[in-house]
Amino acid sequence: MHNAKPDMPQEKYYKFSQYLKTRFGCRVYKIGIDAGFSCPNRDGKLSDQGCVYCDNRAFSLNSRRDLNSGESFPNTIERQIEQGILFGRRRYAAQKFMVYFQSYTNTYAALDTLKQRYDVARKFKDVAAITIGTRPDCINEEILDLIQGYTQDYEVWLEYGLQSIHAKTLELVNRGHVYEDFLRAIELTRQRKNIKICAHVIIGLPNETREDIMATARALSRIDLDGIKIHPLHIIKGTRLEEAFRAGSCKLLGLKEYVKLVIEFLEYIPASFIIQRLTADCPRQFLAGPLWLLEKNKVLEQIQAVFETQEKYQGRLCQKVDKLV
Repeated sequence: MHNAKPDMPQEKYYKFSQYLKTRFGCRVYKIGIDAGFSCPNRDGKLSDQGCVYCDNRAFSLNSRRDLNSGESFPNTIERQIEQGILFGRRRYAAQKFMVYFQSYTNTYAALDTLKQRYDVARKFKDVAAITIGTRPDCINEEILDLIQGYTQDYEVWLEYGLQSIHAKTLELVNRGHVYEDFLRAIELTRQRKNIKICAHVIIGLPNETREDIMATARALSRIDLDGIKIHPLHIIKGTRLEEAFRAGSCKLLGLKEYVKLVIEFLEYIPASFIIQRLTADCPRQFLAGPLWLLEKNKVLEQIQAVFETQEKYQGRLCQKVDKLV
């Protein structure tokens, strides 16, 4: 199955929008929310500094609202979902919705707290799916049992932030976990039924070569995943990575270089894997570089153009990768 091309031959990679429309028969809008969770890499359990590139306000609208309101916590989960549904209906004519527990580490709390916050999604009849973003070192049997319970009523995704398989890179960016933590999390999750798994990867991390990036692609192609999110490395103002960038010790990819790398990455990824993202969103006021990130449509158009003109497609090189037993 992994070597098969996407079901729709006109598509060169398996787009998340394509999957959702087929799965639910209508437009589905994903609502990113800040449910008030913390992160062990920020609260002192692992470190108090976080990943060198991280500032949740740069990618989560609801994590920015406290800046405008002066409140210490964004709108309630219920209010965030309400606003997301209204926006999705008005802007995209969406009929169904996916609640995405996005900001920070959304399995990092006591079980009763997790259940209380996840359960808010049950108040909305048009919510068809739940996505939970977390770290691979913040999952256990009890949390997975809780999450599996939601699969009776919703499509459920767990999104694990991996970023790279390489220990040297994970240490450099202060991730606070290793690749083996990711593998253990996947193994535990696969013991449950009906929980879909998405892995997050960043292309262009400091000191990583093309060979390093493709090694991550080949490794992921051997694992039983349902989806992947790929982001280009970008510099958020005020982060420790910006300091390295300003000092000249962190180089950023140009658009053409990123497009070339992401296409080759996808060629190693099985065609059955759903590609949830190929770029990133960051408001101009937070972005130090690269500025081409602000032109999301241009990035996606260039990726599509190269796929079309060079007869490439997701999974083309997958047969060259030995599968894990």
